Amino acid sequence: MENKKLATIGVFGGSGFYKFMDNIEEVRVETPYGMPSDSLFIGTIGEHKVAFMPRHGRNHTILPHLINYRANVWAMKSIGCERVISPCAAGS
Repeated sequence: MENKKLATIGVFGGSGFYKFMDNIEEVRVETPYGMPSDSLFIGTIGEHKVAFMPRHGRNHTILPHLINYRANVWAMKSIGCERVISPCAAGS
């Protein structure tokens, strides 16, 4: 999987970011740092190839202090992402 240009923009998002792309393909990536939070979901936004990963896992099961951030970033880099967007929100 390494060095393939599947997407150039990566997004680490939360539970509200699942439906912002078209033509979605799920890609599982292994890293030297262990498994990332979840698969990468690769799709299109307009003419851009974008990869999305739910930072807390698909069902929001990973607590913030247990997220394998190095694996997540390595996974994005390994598929060709040159830019990463990581919006966040905190609430009660």
